[in-house]
Amino acid sequence: MDRLPTEGLSPLASRVDEVLARYGYEIGPAIDAIDAAVSGYGGLFDPGTGDGEIRTAVEAVLAADPPAEERGSWGSDDGAAVLYVDGSARGNRGPAGAGAVLRTDGEQAVRLGRPVGMAGNNVAEYAALHMGLEALAARCDPAAVEVRIDSRTVIDDVWGAGDGVASAAPYRPAIRERVAALSACEWTHLADSDPNPADARAAVGADIAALGP
Repeated sequence: MDRLPTEGLSPLASRVDEVLARYGYEIGPAIDAIDAAVSGYGGLFDPGTGDGEIRTAVEAVLAADPPAEERGSWGSDDGAAVLYVDGSARGNRGPAGAGAVLRTDGEQAVRLGRPVGMAGNNVAEYAALHMGLEALAARCDPAAVEVRIDSRTVIDDVWGAGDGVASAAPYRPAIRERVAALSACEWTHLADSDPNPADARAAVGADIAALGP
C-alpha cells in the first residue's frame, strides 16, 4: 500500500507512520519491528523510552530491508468480507488515529492502524474507512463487503445524500472510487455499545500521532 494522507504530524510521528506504511499499516508487525530495534527492554510505548531512542529505532527499521510486500493473499471472488472501521481523536482537533479490521470467512484477517495527525473525530473516521478500503483493494477481491462503522456522518455521505465534512476532502474521492469498484458494498451502523475491534487500533494510532517532536 502507498503511504496514506496525514496532516500535522510531528517529524517523529511521521517517521513512525513511514514504518507503518512499509508494513501495509498492519500495526502489530510494524510496532514489533520498532520494539525489536529499541535498545534494552523498552519499546515504542514504554514510558522509559525517550524520543531519541524511538527515532534511532525507527531509522534502523527504515534502513533495513523492507518486509515482503504481501504476506500471502486472502479472500476470494466467492467469499464475503467484513470491514470494521473506527476513528479516534483527542479533542475536537487533536492527535487522531484510524483503525480497521478486515475479516474474510469469519476469520480475523488483518488489523490496521495509523496516525491521522492533528484532526477531529470525523476526519479520523473517514481516514479509517479509506485505509480499510485500500487494504481490501490491495489484498483480496471478495464478492461482497459489509462495512461496520459507528459514524453516521460518514455513512450518510458515502452511501446517502449527506454532505459530509469539508475537512474530509483528502479521503472522500478515493473512498467513493473504491466503493464503486466493489461488486457489493453495504454498511451496518454500530451503536456505541456494539463491539468494534478497530477501536483499539485507532487508539494506538492516536498515541502515535501524539509522539513528538
